[in-house]
Amino acid sequence: MRAVGEWREAMSALRRPLLALGAFSFCINLLLLMPAIYMLQVYDRVLTSRNEGTLLFLTILLVALLAVETALDMIRSRVLGRMGNWFDQRFDQRIFDTAFAHASDGRVDLPAQVFGDLSRLREFVAGKGLLALFDAPWAPLFLVVIFLLHPTLGLFALASMVVLVGIAWYNQRTTTPLMAEAGKLASGAQDEAVARMRNAEVIAALGMLGAFRDRWMHGQQQLLRVNTALADRAATIGGLGRYARMLLQSGILGLGAYLVLQGSLSSGSMIAASVLLGRALSPVDLLISSWKSIAGAREARVRLIELLASRPLATPRLALPRPTGRITAEALMVAAPGRRDPILRNLNFEVAAGTLVGIVGPSGSGKSSLGRAVLGIWRPISGCVRLDGAAIHDRDRAEVGPWVGYLPQDVELFDGSIAENVARFTEIDSPKVVDAAKRAGVHDMVLRMPQGYETRIGPRGLVLSGGQRQRIGLARALYGNPALIVLDEPNSSLDEAGDAALLAALQACKAERRTTFVISHRMNVLEVVDRVMVMAAGQIKVFDARDEVLRVARAVRA
Repeated sequence: MRAVGEWREAMSALRRPLLALGAFSFCINLLLLMPAIYMLQVYDRVLTSRNEGTLLFLTILLVALLAVETALDMIRSRVLGRMGNWFDQRFDQRIFDTAFAHASDGRVDLPAQVFGDLSRLREFVAGKGLLALFDAPWAPLFLVVIFLLHPTLGLFALASMVVLVGIAWYNQRTTTPLMAEAGKLASGAQDEAVARMRNAEVIAALGMLGAFRDRWMHGQQQLLRVNTALADRAATIGGLGRYARMLLQSGILGLGAYLVLQGSLSSGSMIAASVLLGRALSPVDLLISSWKSIAGAREARVRLIELLASRPLATPRLALPRPTGRITAEALMVAAPGRRDPILRNLNFEVAAGTLVGIVGPSGSGKSSLGRAVLGIWRPISGCVRLDGAAIHDRDRAEVGPWVGYLPQDVELFDGSIAENVARFTEIDSPKVVDAAKRAGVHDMVLRMPQGYETRIGPRGLVLSGGQRQRIGLARALYGNPALIVLDEPNSSLDEAGDAALLAALQACKAERRTTFVISHRMNVLEVVDRVMVMAAGQIKVFDARDEVLRVARAVRA
């Protein structure tokens, strides 16, 4: 899988930093032996010899070595933080593009989860969970030292570690299913809430708030139930782990005292063994407390690899020159994203460059679907749409975008200025923005606004009327130098002045030889088109010159 290869490539780039962190972790854990050695020397040597010089030397040495340990730990934490940032920067653009592609295919629930997964992995890399994984392999170092103090103490320490590892395993076994269920419920509740907020006006107007709130609350109750079970399980296991650790540390102290009474162990070794056991168990204890983060990161990694595998990196292609706008459909079958039932069935047609095509037909006949297929927004089930001979749905959208203009049936403007929206949020070219606005007949309307082209229109252009949104959307479609334009119901919200501006814009497109598809129920649009396509039930019933189609239509009515 190429996605696994991408992941391995990223991990290979991190190999040297990870090896350096492993070396740092070894040095840090080696230096953490110093407090135990200091206690051992103080109890067994300084107190018996009453040598103040030895005490001073040991203290200075301890201070110096602990300063080195602290510096190494700080460096390690900073490196981990930067690794997390590097990881985010390595995948953020790729994941954004892939999530956007899925959203274009109808997977609107995916982006929030994907970006949450990326954040979860970054936080894991920079957090305590990865530190615990770095420190855990060095726990046997402390066990070896305890064995050197006394074999019985070593066996007790080994048994203590087995107990805590068993608790960690039980924690993983019992909480992982609950975490997966909680994540699924939380994502569903968030997606539902966001979807309802987008239609707040309709919900409020029709009195649907109570019904939707009850549905959302039902999902929340399920989520709270799972979260409560997860919190209870975590509290129980966490408490059990803390109890076991305190009991085991006290137990090794008691066992050490018994060995001191038997004369087989010094009092300094007894204290040192207790401290060393604490250090040996600390990474395991940290693993238990960080298990939620570790398990979440592991699940996020699997989901991200699956996401990347679903959209492999596109093979770079030779950039083609600006197309003339010739459109060819070959055995075209199209379904809505995520569905297999075709909306368009076996369409074959050709449109010469610079032709103005009117698409008419009853609701549900597939007119808007054809517009999306012509632009390559919807990928065909079979067949293809070719722009100047090249399959448009296989082209890089960043390359195709400047060549096309699109005004969807539901005009979506974005939070920003009018100029930014017309310029498609690229670098604003003022002459081009003004030219597009004039061609759409919206220039004077914009100048009458408080800040003109700098007027902020809010999310989804909510400060504008439906007609204003549609006319600014038309200017956006005409911006730049598009060779192919699709206008879906461009006059559904227009008044008489807007209708006249639209007809003038269509005449200009015709004169400038821009291939244009106009989907409309209004017959006045047909006055300016070259050809008319009549659709019904996902098929083309008639596709001929305008005058011929209108002549046949009049004859049928007569």
